Amino acid sequence: MSISKNHPQPFFWPKLFSTLKTYSLALFWGDLSAGIIVGIVALPLSIAFSIASGVSPDRGLITAIVAGFLISALGGSRVQIGGATGAFAVIIYRVIEMHGLQGLMICTVIAGALLIMMGVLRWGAVIKYIPFPLTVGFTAGIAVLIASSQVKDFLGLNTGPLPTDFLAKWLVYFKAIGSIDPWTVAFSLVSLLIILLWPRVSRKIPGSLIAILFMTFLAQVFHLPVATISSGFHLSLHQAPWAQFHLSDIESLVNPALTIAVLGAIQSLLSATVADGLIEGRHRSNTELIAQGIANMVVPLFGGIPATGAVARTLTNVKNGGKTPIAGIVHSLFLLIVVLVFGKWISKIPLSVLAAILMVVSYNMAEWHAFKAILRAPRSDVIVMLTTFLLTVFVDLTVGVEVGIFMAFALFVKRMSNVAVIREIKGEMESDENGEETLRNEGGAVTRRQIPKEVSVFEAEGAFFFGVAELLRDTLDVGQTPPKILILRMRHVLALDATGLRALRDLLSQCRRNKTQLLLSGIHVQPMFAIERSGFLGELGESNILETIDQALKRAREVLDTRK
Repeated sequence: MSISKNHPQPFFWPKLFSTLKTYSLALFWGDLSAGIIVGIVALPLSIAFSIASGVSPDRGLITAIVAGFLISALGGSRVQIGGATGAFAVIIYRVIEMHGLQGLMICTVIAGALLIMMGVLRWGAVIKYIPFPLTVGFTAGIAVLIASSQVKDFLGLNTGPLPTDFLAKWLVYFKAIGSIDPWTVAFSLVSLLIILLWPRVSRKIPGSLIAILFMTFLAQVFHLPVATISSGFHLSLHQAPWAQFHLSDIESLVNPALTIAVLGAIQSLLSATVADGLIEGRHRSNTELIAQGIANMVVPLFGGIPATGAVARTLTNVKNGGKTPIAGIVHSLFLLIVVLVFGKWISKIPLSVLAAILMVVSYNMAEWHAFKAILRAPRSDVIVMLTTFLLTVFVDLTVGVEVGIFMAFALFVKRMSNVAVIREIKGEMESDENGEETLRNEGGAVTRRQIPKEVSVFEAEGAFFFGVAELLRDTLDVGQTPPKILILRMRHVLALDATGLRALRDLLSQCRRNKTQLLLSGIHVQPMFAIERSGFLGELGESNILETIDQALKRAREVLDTRK
């Protein structure tokens, strides 16, 4: 299969196929080095995100290995690194609590199918334009939820199972405040210091890995009384995820699956876009969505959890010389080797160390600088961000995303309606030096266009979609003294949807009732295509659609002459 520059790319064309054509040994050494470093970074994060999601640590590693491999091999970005991320931790925890591990596996497969559908329908370009206040709102909300879920392990509180609800969880914490364990707090604080101070020593090896290695060694050698993964987790690693699957379960899982798909799409395309700016490249958004979908449909078969593009790991890949998807594949193979060789030591990692890692991840994930900046933005953006944030924290992540998207959509419609203008032009029109027609000024004009008394000319600007259809009806209401000819100039209208067409049909019907001839001029390609395909061209008459205002005025005079 070959891609010609004269033909559009297919919606699925992995970057790996393109980069292998010019691959070299020099590129391989760079990818190998970057892949190993990313694997080192991904190791503690995969374990930590597994714990935060309420599953055993091996499932996060499986996700990084299987899904990470598929996302790199099939994705639309040269440097994207996939795996388990903090964005999914909260919703995974709640899905497991309500539907069990089997429900999570089914939910992940459904989310994968939805992602593939988004890619096939070429929604990649649309998803990239999800409003920034919305993404900041639910990202900050997720960060708060992850951090609050780690208070128990950070302080060593004796609480028993924690409730899911944010306020109820903190009520339990306050009641158990007297059970703080000094050894656990000491381990958490030392781990936190290592994570924060280690970058002064080296930025190649993450401080989180150093904290895990040092504190695990300390706990095992001195037999210190701190809780470890093995003592804090009792989930069977060999539980069959499909053993109790029933078709009736699908209906209740569609909603969380849709949330996972939307979050995954947003985060993966955001990560790929950020990487594009660093490598001066351009990812293929629809291919990326399909790759994410395939990865999420496959990873549950191996016991993994939902995956998406990881911003921090992707940036680590770029900064350490990763140039092609081979780096992401190396990262997955490196993790596989580590798990096979050192897997038995994972259960000995202290939970307090992972809690410290997740506290730091939550703080970085929240992007508080962006949060504070948006508080100074227009009021509508502030409302979207705060509503999404508060609903995510105090109600539910799914509700927060759904309401946030609805509010952002409603505000978009309002803003588009505000910038849409339909105005009447009266008297003479003239062309300025740039050829733009304006109302006649006092000075001489290059070309004057006299509008006859029996003719009304209206200028439409902006997108002709459902949000401005009512504006069209109100502004073009010809009233009790309708003109004989009504010219609607559409030279600044670049988009026309079904409701806009309906408004044009209503206008045509109104004109016919008033015995007014309707003419359209200056129609662009998309609106013209919509007019032809809908059949409105036949209803109006091809002779009544003109390319320029001069032709429209000439046509108007011809109609007036025939009526005399």
